[in-house]
Amino acid sequence: MHYLDQFINGTVGYARWFWGQITFQSSDGLWNNYFYYLIIVSLVFFLLEIVAPWRTNQPRFRKDFWLDAFYMFFNFFLFSVIIYAGVSEVGVSLFKDFIGLFGIKNLVAIHVEQWPVWAQLLTLFVVKDFIEWWVHRLLHRSDRLWEFHKVHHSVEQMGFAAHLRYHWMENVVYKSIEYLPLAMIGFSLSDFFLVHIIAIAIGHWNHANFHFNIGPLKYIFNNAAMHIWHHAHDIPKERRYGVNFGLSLSIWDYLFGTNYIPYSGRDIKLGFPEMEKFPKSFVKQNLYGFGKKK
Repeated sequence: MHYLDQFINGTVGYARWFWGQITFQSSDGLWNNYFYYLIIVSLVFFLLEIVAPWRTNQPRFRKDFWLDAFYMFFNFFLFSVIIYAGVSEVGVSLFKDFIGLFGIKNLVAIHVEQWPVWAQLLTLFVVKDFIEWWVHRLLHRSDRLWEFHKVHHSVEQMGFAAHLRYHWMENVVYKSIEYLPLAMIGFSLSDFFLVHIIAIAIGHWNHANFHFNIGPLKYIFNNAAMHIWHHAHDIPKERRYGVNFGLSLSIWDYLFGTNYIPYSGRDIKLGFPEMEKFPKSFVKQNLYGFGKKK
């Protein structure tokens, strides 16, 4: 019953927080309102796509625009309301109870609270992105996980909202793997919020039908000209597990040799082989990957 209570409390607590964000009644205040931040940053990139589109022949409301818009709110909010907030609450509790059997009461191994704020934020941003880069590679390398990741790669016309079209299992994989290393560093929740909203803006930019040359910074920050090749339908056989895995930072791809930009990919075909057989509806896409792999 203890874990059931945690599940219920976690779910109800998140639902109340979410409603508070929508109605401006959350204790987080206006400047920490994640719900409206997502709307505002999405509108900014949508306007950029209209004013200065990279692919001028692509419709403003590209193929699957509204499907991807729904994915944004489902993956970031509704999925947690439905089940993830409660499950993650129980999962963390189970893990702490388990390590408690060995006398471990505190996971924090690196205390950063005495560091300057800028150093804490920079460290969290870099460490979190590095972990997620490796997780992203795993999604491509593992045949089972790739079946889930196909949802993200089923985008046929790139736009900012494609950033958050992904299977709900990716939430589980990313959060489960990064929990332990990040928990060992004493970051505050406000640090996570700020770093996360920065990552959201960069992710929107990477997927948007909007591009400008950032010069030498392309070796540090991911960008649309680089990320479009990550979604390429056709890549060399020796790169069959994918290229350009960077989320916010491109530097990992250059350091580990997974960078690939043979020429301007503005008009390349996107997707993966036999994508015409892939489900088109939201429900079928989110049930995909659980069946026996053919």
